[in-house]
Amino acid sequence: GGRDAINTTIINFNNEKMQITWATRELFPNENVSFFYTFGDGKHKVWKPCITYLLDQDYNSGCLFKTEGPTLGISIRNSNGSEELFSKKLKADFYIKPSPPENVTFFWKEDTVTVSCNKPERNAWCLRLELQYKSKFDKEWQSRTSKCCSVGEQGFDPRKCYSFRVRLRRLVPYCNVVKYSSDWEAETFWMNGTLVDSCDDDITPQSKTVIVLSCSLAVLLMMLTFLILLCKWQRVHMLVLPAIPDPKYPFSDLFNDHNGNLQEWLDKNDHAVLQTKLEYEEPESITEAEVQQDDGKNSDKQGSLEKIFTFSGPAENDDGKAAEIACLIPASNSTAPFAGFHILMNDDMYVML
Repeated sequence: GGRDAINTTIINFNNEKMQITWATRELFPNENVSFFYTFGDGKHKVWKPCITYLLDQDYNSGCLFKTEGPTLGISIRNSNGSEELFSKKLKADFYIKPSPPENVTFFWKEDTVTVSCNKPERNAWCLRLELQYKSKFDKEWQSRTSKCCSVGEQGFDPRKCYSFRVRLRRLVPYCNVVKYSSDWEAETFWMNGTLVDSCDDDITPQSKTVIVLSCSLAVLLMMLTFLILLCKWQRVHMLVLPAIPDPKYPFSDLFNDHNGNLQEWLDKNDHAVLQTKLEYEEPESITEAEVQQDDGKNSDKQGSLEKIFTFSGPAENDDGKAAEIACLIPASNSTAPFAGFHILMNDDMYVML
C-alpha cells in the first residue's frame, strides 16, 4: 500500500532504451518530482539522475534513458532528491517492446503467400510474426500468426487487390509480463502476386461494364419518365386552358385584303354570297326546264328560262335592272342568310350594308 503501489508504465524498446512514466498530476499534484535509476544487484548501487524528462504541463511525468542490463531499480523523489516518494525493482527483459520486422518479403505461389523477415539476434523464440490482410470487400483485417520469422496463408483470389501489414509480438507470460507488440510495418498492396501502389483502382473490366450499363439504363428511364410526364402535362394544360383560335385564319381576307375594315369586307362578302347563290340556282333551274321538256311540254328553252326568272309584282317590268333589284327584295316574312346567320324579314324592314 501507500506510495509503493503507484502505477507506472514501463517500456523497454527492443532492449535498447527504457521509458518510465507516471501520472504526475494525480499522484503528485503541485509537486515537481525527480527520477533516479540504477542497473545491477550489487550492494554498491550507483543511482543516476534522469537526464531526459517527459513533461506534462511543465511537470516531470516520465524519464527516457538507455538500457544497461536485465535488472532495473527506479526511485521517484521530491524535487531536490532528498526524500524518496516511490521505489521499485524489476526485470527490464519482461517489458520489451520489439522493433518492427526488418526486410519483409512476400513469396507468392498460386493462391498462397508466404511472408518472412529478418530474424532478431536475441531471443527470437520469444517473438511471433503476425500477418494481417484484407481486400476492398472485407470490413475487418484477417489475421495469421506464426513463429518468427515466417508466416503463410492461402486462399487468395488473384482477381482481388489485398492490403498486407506485419508486426512482431512478444510472448506472454514466458518472455513478457505485458503484451507488447512492435509497430506495424509499412502497409503494402498486392494483386495477383504483383506489388501495386494502392487498391483504389481495384475495379475489374466486368465491374466497369456493369457500371456503364447501369448508368445508361438509369438515364433512359429518366428520359422515358420525363416524356410521359410531359405528355400528361400537355393533356392537362389543354383541358384546363384550351387554345383560343386566332381570328386571322378564318377571316384572313378581312385582315389581308381589307386591312381590318369590317364594312368594306361585309360589302364584298355579301356580293360574293349573292353571286354564288345566283350561280348555284341557275343550273338547278335549267335542270328543272329540261325535265319539263322531257315530259312532253314542247316549250322553247328560252321561254323556260324566262319563266323561271319571271317575278310577280315589280318583276313584270321589262327593265332588267328593276328585275335584279326585285330579286334583292325579300318576300314578306322571309329569311335572309348573312355570314352563316338567318335573319327574319318582313315588308317594313330593309338591310343597308
